[in-house]
Amino acid sequence: MDLVKTYGNIIQKNIDAHPVAARRMINVGLGLEKFRTTKLADKRTPYASRELNTLAVEKIRRGLMHPEKAAWTNLFTPVEILQCFDLNCLSVEAISSFLSGFTIEDAFIHHAEGKGLAASLCSYHKCFLGAYFSGILPVPKLAVTTSIACDANFNTFRLAGKKANIPVICLDVPFDSSLEGEEYLIRQLNDLIRSLEEITGIKFDIDLLRVILRQENESKRHYIQALTKKAKKLWPTTLTLQMYELFATHLSIGTKETLSFFRNFDKEIDTMPDFNGKRLFWVHLIPFYHPVIKDALNYSDAFQIQAMEMNLDNTKPLDPKDPIRSLAKKLIGNLYNRPFEEKEKLVLKAARKTGADGIIHFCHWGCKQSIGGVMRLKEAMRKAGIPFLILDGDAIDRMNDTPGQIKTRLEAFLELLDKE
Repeated sequence: MDLVKTYGNIIQKNIDAHPVAARRMINVGLGLEKFRTTKLADKRTPYASRELNTLAVEKIRRGLMHPEKAAWTNLFTPVEILQCFDLNCLSVEAISSFLSGFTIEDAFIHHAEGKGLAASLCSYHKCFLGAYFSGILPVPKLAVTTSIACDANFNTFRLAGKKANIPVICLDVPFDSSLEGEEYLIRQLNDLIRSLEEITGIKFDIDLLRVILRQENESKRHYIQALTKKAKKLWPTTLTLQMYELFATHLSIGTKETLSFFRNFDKEIDTMPDFNGKRLFWVHLIPFYHPVIKDALNYSDAFQIQAMEMNLDNTKPLDPKDPIRSLAKKLIGNLYNRPFEEKEKLVLKAARKTGADGIIHFCHWGCKQSIGGVMRLKEAMRKAGIPFLILDGDAIDRMNDTPGQIKTRLEAFLELLDKE
């Protein structure tokens, strides 16, 4: 960690005067991280997790080094369609997370706030915008986002897209799951396809999309099977690797590389020893940098995160025979696009299925959908008899951290579970 911090300090010193040099240092750092994950990975890490680690790092590295084949997205963009046009999807959340991994997020957040962005805005968005305004991020082919979950998406993408002078496509996902709602979104998806054909010069191949959906269906099947087995098995992991699963379930879903990870996860977990500690189900984002939480959970034999609800936001199989309509149904039916009661049901069902002894909900600074519903979720879990811990903090911004409070509450909660 000291080496990463030192490298991050060197990058920060070059941001203002030499942004291109700072960008190259980031690319070099990602290349070194890829080498580490493939050649020098921690021996405690299962093979499938090493594969996932490499996939996530390479996705960001490739997107930054080849922006002409990249698109800015959010976590809920229908990446299956963009894959048909050979586009690498770089989400705002992923870009900011990796910048935080270099310990340089504060420089970009300060830069964004200096441009007039509100301090209360989600730090993922501030870090992303600050990085682009600083000249660190290269200009991609286009940007595609959705209205799901985050009300900052449209404004962030429009602002960045205007500055970058690239096409910005905003998908307005209706809450209405009726046929009329589906048709409304299908028209937008077809418009997206036509725009992508014009922008990339590539003809849309619906048969390729069908292949991607079949691979996505198989990936989801293996993932659910692996999580069910994980209820009894030890799976050595870290907070960072837990967050990397979002690459597999969202940003790279449907690709051959992601399918390989899920197959190996499902297969390898059969070979793991039984787990006799306490199991945790995580709700919302994980502050992967946090020393207190890392010390308690990274490669722990006593406590294990079973799953994160964001990775289970839509596990229903898709219909390759009618791929566009199926993707519309997927977007409309996303957990974060439904009434909060559905989130209560999913968390309870998933916690029980994965054998969770307790639930931790992390309320990320600036995220209204998370903070707004947490007390309802806590009450629902109280009625179900499942211990529930609320942690307040920031998933990427160390300046906005509350280490003392998190340490006290987390240690007390884990001690409670241990006694039970």
